[in-house]
Amino acid sequence: MAQGILIEGLIYGIMVLGVFATFRVLNFCDMTVDGSFPMGACVLAACIVKGISPSLALLIATLSGILAGLVTTIIYTKFKIPDLLSGILTMTMLYSINLRIMNAPTLDLLGYDTAFTKGFAANLPDEWGIVLTVIIFVVFIKLLLDVFYHTDMGLTMGALGSNAQMVISQGVNPNILRAIGICLGNSLAALSGALWAMYQGFAAVGSGTGVVVSGLASLMLGEFVLKSNKIVLQTLRVLIGSIIYRALMYFGRNYGYMIGMKSDDINLLTGILIILCLLISHVDIRNFLQSHLTHPDNKKQE
Repeated sequence: MAQGILIEGLIYGIMVLGVFATFRVLNFCDMTVDGSFPMGACVLAACIVKGISPSLALLIATLSGILAGLVTTIIYTKFKIPDLLSGILTMTMLYSINLRIMNAPTLDLLGYDTAFTKGFAANLPDEWGIVLTVIIFVVFIKLLLDVFYHTDMGLTMGALGSNAQMVISQGVNPNILRAIGICLGNSLAALSGALWAMYQGFAAVGSGTGVVVSGLASLMLGEFVLKSNKIVLQTLRVLIGSIIYRALMYFGRNYGYMIGMKSDDINLLTGILIILCLLISHVDIRNFLQSHLTHPDNKKQE
């Protein structure tokens, strides 16, 4: 149980890092993730079936996410279509593209070598080899992102999300900077989808349904658990939120029947989690406690 939750949380955590890059850093509502996540899975599966090594297949899958983000950027900047609709259009088109990539709705990877079926990942018992592989992978990506967000480009990207006019006044082209951020977010989503396909043993064009919503839920859970303005802690809480979300989904699927839940209620649970996180984030807990838990005698004295 613990291994599965940790693996799912960390793999999907890479996708949530991509959602963090667009929704939080750039303040760009990007729905492309629902298409770039399965695109990464489809590209990886197609590459592995054709005999390409898993490491190269992961790289190609990541590059496919960059292309998906670039399409969204072009629709947004050149055609002046709102960010939300731009992502939805790209996501819709990617469904057909993903079908063409695999020539089938699903593609089985059983019998093919992946990063999780050979090496020390396959030698350790009870999926601990996969856990160790994913942890190394995620830590490496997190460190790279931490370094990037401390560079001039990363800091300017954060400024673009907070105050676009200030960035423009400094002579920076916001379209180029925004394109880099959107491509970064979708490359992480595609990489996450590719790793998920390796872990599941198959790729499916429908695997991206609701991914961006689960990413937002994970992001908000992490922000609720750990509050900080330091980018190192912000990327860490993204991963923590993803693990917590996957744990909640696991218990919802396996023990929800105790409170009358069914497997079809998982999306309902996700929506409720997001609503609760949004409500809690708008409440100053300290002031709330002070105003509601003050002793009645103290109020009378005042």
